[in-house]
Amino acid sequence: MRFLISLFITLSLFGCASVTLEPADFAWPVESVLNVDKTGMVQDNRFSFSVNVKPLFFAEQQDSTDLNMNTVRIIRGVKGYYYMIASGFKNIYSFNVSDGTMVLYNKIFISEIGVELPAFNQRSPNIELLDGERHLFYFNAEGKQGEK
Repeated sequence: MRFLISLFITLSLFGCASVTLEPADFAWPVESVLNVDKTGMVQDNRFSFSVNVKPLFFAEQQDSTDLNMNTVRIIRGVKGYYYMIASGFKNIYSFNVSDGTMVLYNKIFISEIGVELPAFNQRSPNIELLDGERHLFYFNAEGKQGEK
């Protein structure tokens, strides 16, 4: 009987043990350029990813009524943060995933005039922001990282 009680306690403790898998790299190798549909959704089948971006456009432009012909650029960094931008944006938006939602982690200021042709490149451990072919800066979820 003591053996069974000891076995039960031992097995119970193993069930409570924390499991950590590290290192982990969540980075997407390339950005996704996604068209916004009339309901404000973007979807990427490659990464089984979809999200409503109306609040993103409202946060940036104080308007989310005319989303036709807009594209959103999304990339995921090494630590799992999602970064989003669109043409004309003055900021890069960094998001965490929490309970089935994307929650703003940081808003990274670019410039008062914004970017015309934004693009992301994976430059681990950072992300590179381009405007057309012109390099602007490297960044991560904490903000601009300079020329690393």
